[in-house]
Amino acid sequence: MDVQSKVTLQNWEKISVEHQKQYKNFLAKADKKEVLKVIPDLHENAFEKIDCLKCARCCKGYSPRFKGPDIKRISKVKGMKETAFIEKYLVYDDEGDYVAVSTPCPFLEADNKCGIYEDRPSDCRRFPYTDEDVILKRPQLTMKNSSFCPIVVSVMEGLLEKLT
Repeated sequence: MDVQSKVTLQNWEKISVEHQKQYKNFLAKADKKEVLKVIPDLHENAFEKIDCLKCARCCKGYSPRFKGPDIKRISKVKGMKETAFIEKYLVYDDEGDYVAVSTPCPFLEADNKCGIYEDRPSDCRRFPYTDEDVILKRPQLTMKNSSFCPIVVSVMEGLLEKLT
């Protein structure tokens, strides 16, 4: 059984805590071309084995950035003026980005599904960035994400297994 298959919703947090130093060292030294070759399969495998709807930690504890096009699209779908949408759902964060006014995300439903899934922000569409070069370009973000997302842990474990 490959290491990546051993990451489950029951044990990923323990694995993540134990391997933070390895992840950090790997991200600092990784060969970009090699990583980009293997992450599509690792990403796909992780999503096949881990059900995001049983976790939803990203939506329960963090907010994506809501960029201008996201605000425009979502407010239209909600039948609201952009200013009203912003007033009701968003706030500026320390970095000057619009984020959800509260956690869990106001669009997270009781069954962990997204109430605006088809129109969700681009950050949500791309999260957890395990199929793109963000995993290397923004190592601090990858490290943060590995502390709350089992998919990131699964991909990182796969990278460690295949490339170290």
